[in-house]
Amino acid sequence: MFPTLRDMVGWLPPVDTHSTFVALGIIAGVAVFLSEKRRRRVRDDRIWYVVLGALTGAALLARLGTWAQHLDPTKNLNLVQQLAHGNASILSALVGAWAGVHVSKAIVRYPARTGDLFAPAVALAMAIGRVGCLLTEKPGAPTGTGFGIVLDAKAAAYTGGPAGVPLHPSFAYEIVFHLACFFVLWFWLRHRDIAPGETLTLYIAAYGLFRFFVEFVRGNQVAWLGLTRPQLFLLVTLPLLFARVIWMARTGRLSAAPPDTAPPEKGASGELSACATGA
Repeated sequence: MFPTLRDMVGWLPPVDTHSTFVALGIIAGVAVFLSEKRRRRVRDDRIWYVVLGALTGAALLARLGTWAQHLDPTKNLNLVQQLAHGNASILSALVGAWAGVHVSKAIVRYPARTGDLFAPAVALAMAIGRVGCLLTEKPGAPTGTGFGIVLDAKAAAYTGGPAGVPLHPSFAYEIVFHLACFFVLWFWLRHRDIAPGETLTLYIAAYGLFRFFVEFVRGNQVAWLGLTRPQLFLLVTLPLLFARVIWMARTGRLSAAPPDTAPPEKGASGELSACATGA
């Protein structure tokens, strides 16, 4: 395990490894977002309030989503401690980003859908951010074979995992998944005749299903009926996501006008912009 960059490479500064890769993921995501914004000719300046809403919602709910871990509230951190030092959840962050987008849209009255702008950006950011998890957190559950990541005593004490036992590289599985999704989104889906905004729906639904099954080898604490907290959350949300995907298929939203040829709409500055995007 490499808690700081210096633990990984001696000449690097003693900066938190996980935070560094999260920051790199955000930077890469913003670069992809800007590229897609230019390609779709989105010129409405209110889009930056939507981005700010997404980032704020993700940052807040990433921490708050793991706040009430115990039924006895005295065993949970107080609000300030939770926001500063509490565990973070990527699933909660995604919900927070979704909520932040819709709240900010309502405030600034941004009319267009934005999901197609966010989808490839989020996929790449997730892939890079998960590298930080792979380098600093418990890799996963025991594989029961000779394959896996083996922790020494120091790494086991740091992560809370067992020493000398091959463990599933569950974060590596996620990195491969998100990279595959990024390439599918970037080189194929964003050029398909799909209704505005729905590439994000497809990506989130795919990730939800993948995450449910990878939880079996993640090694997270079992909460109820042999399932972890993320799995219980996904049991509620996945049916909603797949109901939407089925609705999209039945109503032809998976075969709509190409985004590149959609009619342009007027932005806040009075310029025409092809805001064929979605959230």
